Amino acid sequence: MRGLNTALGAAGLAAFLALGEAVPRLGLVKEAYFPPTSRIADALGTELSDDTFWTALGDTLTGWALGLVIASTAGIVLGVAIAVVPYLREATASTIEFLRPIPSVALIPLAVLMYGTELRSVLLLVVYASFWQVLIQVLYGVQDVDPVAEETARSYGLGPWARVRHVLWPTALPYVMTGIRLAAAVALILAITAELVIGAPGLGARIAVAQNSQAVPEMYALIVVTGVLGLLINVGARTVERRALAWHQSVRGEVAV
Repeated sequence: MRGLNTALGAAGLAAFLALGEAVPRLGLVKEAYFPPTSRIADALGTELSDDTFWTALGDTLTGWALGLVIASTAGIVLGVAIAVVPYLREATASTIEFLRPIPSVALIPLAVLMYGTELRSVLLLVVYASFWQVLIQVLYGVQDVDPVAEETARSYGLGPWARVRHVLWPTALPYVMTGIRLAAAVALILAITAELVIGAPGLGARIAVAQNSQAVPEMYALIVVTGVLGLLINVGARTVERRALAWHQSVRGEVAV
């Protein structure tokens, strides 16, 4: 079944690339706006041989990784603290619901005023957007804790942190991993967006330069790179999730299938 899915995916990708080659060649779309796949591939090869491209890729990955680590750590720590400390959930609920819907891109003017085009501007947007993905999933995971297991742990004299380790954390971990996987994708989106809009060093800024200089094939090649990067991040996050939850029923059932 997995081999069939892989073959179907490869066939779909090949058909998409062929369509991308044929549409501009047939005159359905102007090549100036959408160049054929072959021209994009040539531009991609040129980009890969350019040292400045790898520098931009490193800048993007740096902002993504640092922002994801900060957001994940803060989301897990605060989520567990809110769950453990009595009445803290009720005290913070309205604040969370007020701040969470604010779009991260709305903070771009603030980021520019505070940090200009530095890495810290990217981190501000990435951390803010990714933090909520993790925090909300942690809170959902805490709500899923079995009250009977919680009371049993209390009856055996387990302290608050022992209950967190042996009862709350195993239950919340699947939610935490889902939150981190979602945050990883969101972090990449915000890193590219910040670079594209603010002009911070990275792939986004390189895309903006290609657009402004009318280097259309190079622009599409860089967009393809960001897509491949997102795919690799998602696959990597799912792999880590499966390994971290190898003991969980959902993963065991998936492997069995």
